[in-house]
Amino acid sequence: MNETKQIPNTEVIKPKVLYYGTPVLLLNTLNEDGTTNISPISSSWALGDCIVLGIGLGGKAMDNLQRHPECVINIPDPSLWESVEQLAPYTGKNPVPDYKKEMGYTYEKDKYAISGLTPAESNIVKPARILECPLQIESSVKNIRIPEHSPDFAIVETQAVLVHAHKEMILEENHIDPTKWSPLIYNFRHYFGLGNPLGKNFRAEA
Repeated sequence: MNETKQIPNTEVIKPKVLYYGTPVLLLNTLNEDGTTNISPISSSWALGDCIVLGIGLGGKAMDNLQRHPECVINIPDPSLWESVEQLAPYTGKNPVPDYKKEMGYTYEKDKYAISGLTPAESNIVKPARILECPLQIESSVKNIRIPEHSPDFAIVETQAVLVHAHKEMILEENHIDPTKWSPLIYNFRHYFGLGNPLGKNFRAEA
């Protein structure tokens, strides 16, 4: 006898946040004095050489990108979650905007020092990279758009111009070994790593 498949019941909810499991990025942008600001973000998607970022308005990252349209998209692994969280309550914007003060943010210019991360010079763009991140993507900003229905955020379209990867993850020269790479996941404001592999897509090359 075939067992009847149990379909879960659902309810309508109104969650305060919709960070439903996305990779954490450390976005490096160029300050006015040539130093690098680091901003943890968790809204992005990539297709081809296009990486689209969702960035809140009023912060240092947006100010920097509007002035200097280059960045480095650093992708940490789960071992770096404490460094990411160390950055979380700080902003590079001085004075600190009132809305950020209310959320508990304080000003810190040297994000490398506060996080214990290591700067590395980029090859093409001016902002520095983060050496500890297994993937570091030098990028140029192609378009910044503020959606009418959500005016507190900007949609930032970037083009990847150079990708740096930790050597131990590289497979067959230009591929990332998925068994050696796991992004840090931001899941409803909690940090997670990937679980055990389940399988691979029919288009997987390695």
